[in-house]
Amino acid sequence: MLGATEILIIGGVVFVLFGATAIPKFAKSLGQAKKEFQEGLKDRKDENAESEDEKKEKTQKA
Repeated sequence: MLGATEILIIGGVVFVLFGATAIPKFAKSLGQAKKEFQEGLKDRKDENAESEDEKKEKTQKA
C-alpha cells in the first residue's frame, strides 16, 4: 500500500512530466470513460433483465 509520501512524490513526478495543462485533460477523459463504462454496465443489466423476463414468459405459456 502506498503511503502519503509516495503518493506526493508520484504526483510531483507526473506534474513535472506532463505539465499543468495535460493533467486536467487526462482527468476529464478518465471521468468520461468511467461514466461510459457505468452506462454500458447498466445497459447490459437491463438487457439481461429483459431476456430473463422473456424466458419466464415463454415457460409460463408452455
